[in-house]
Amino acid sequence: MAQQLSFDLPAKPALGRDDFFVAPSNAMAVAMIDPGFVWPSGKLVLSGPLGSGKTHLVHVWTSQSGGRILAAKDLNEDLVPELAQGPVAIEDVPAIATDPEAQKALFHLHNLLLAAGQPLLMTGQKAPNLWGLSLPDLQSRVEGATHAALDAPDDALLAVVLAKLFNDRQIMPKPDVIPYLIARMDRSFEAAQDVVARLDQVALEERRDLSRALAIRLLAKDQQEVLR
Repeated sequence: MAQQLSFDLPAKPALGRDDFFVAPSNAMAVAMIDPGFVWPSGKLVLSGPLGSGKTHLVHVWTSQSGGRILAAKDLNEDLVPELAQGPVAIEDVPAIATDPEAQKALFHLHNLLLAAGQPLLMTGQKAPNLWGLSLPDLQSRVEGATHAALDAPDDALLAVVLAKLFNDRQIMPKPDVIPYLIARMDRSFEAAQDVVARLDQVALEERRDLSRALAIRLLAKDQQEVLR
């Protein structure tokens, strides 16, 4: 039987405050991006693994503060004067660990923001002392920021993450799919993103409902590949 055509439509993540599930693994980070929380150093680092919710919290914070978001790799000195006029979030700072010009721009932005009393939010997957920035002055400033880590998910959070990822793709799995996945998949945000994307793709290709049987088949295939 010929394989059905499928269309890989982009997921549209919901990034509002009400779309973020608070759990013990992220409660401190959620509290720190609240408008009423004053960061002692005027700056905050959010760290956590891929898919842990850093970008979601950045969007919540900027929507509440009127701030702007920029990827660290897109930062340059020309942008600094305008950015320094208000709250700023710089995402994935470790991505510029070997980019001296971008680091100089961030260092300049950091100093201007703090001098003006404007907050700076920075993100990275690891704790800030492991970012390995080649500009020592910037690395020391980063390590001086208040730090909130988003930890690996417990069962309740992983269930919500899976449900949200399915919802972002506008698909509704059978009720027994998520409990089955939680009991057997790798316990990480990245694994959740991967398994949801692959289940969606297979369901589209085969024009089937997203059922437990489909999840069983997908995870069994993964196990077979590991044993090879």
